[in-house]
Amino acid sequence: MSDATLGFKRTPCPDCNGTGELRIDSENITEDFEVEKQTVITECPRCLGLAFFPPGVPGGA
Repeated sequence: MSDATLGFKRTPCPDCNGTGELRIDSENITEDFEVEKQTVITECPRCLGLAFFPPGVPGGA
């Protein structure tokens, strides 16, 4: 493959490491004083869930 056949060079998003999503670990304390752990998964705000930067976007290639 050449650069012409790829269309454009994809630069992986450094915030989400090219996954398109962020994982945030969270801990809450319940009424019974137990620790409740959960992972919140959300769309990466920097790349808008694409996992890479399209050409011409600030921060991209």
